[in-house]
Amino acid sequence: MAAFVYDHIHLRTADPEGTTGFYETMFGAEVIRTTQDGKPRIDLKLGGMNVFIAPVGPQDAVAAAPASPYRGLDHFGLRVTGIDAVVAALKEKGAEFTMEPTTIRPGVRIAFLRGPDGVAIELLERAG
Repeated sequence: MAAFVYDHIHLRTADPEGTTGFYETMFGAEVIRTTQDGKPRIDLKLGGMNVFIAPVGPQDAVAAAPASPYRGLDHFGLRVTGIDAVVAALKEKGAEFTMEPTTIRPGVRIAFLRGPDGVAIELLERAG
């Protein structure tokens, strides 16, 4: 069987700079600016993930983001330690939480915040 290895998340946005600033400010994402086909390109490194930021112009035929929850890819998750302190720090930076820290089962706590373009981001803390 072929080996499958995670490679990237691709985010489409009408505001590449604002989206980039959000992930850099909130999570300390490393911003990588390059040029592709003569156009500026922005990639992020976030928690070991490659995140590609794709600009969407008014002429582009791109559907609006669906309202959560929905079928398909619903959110991405970031593991943290000390979720209550992390949530408090992100709120100080202006993050909008859609779910406060909640214990979903013994040893597992989660919280959700809204990213640019309605992207749902889960914070997850596992005990031990």
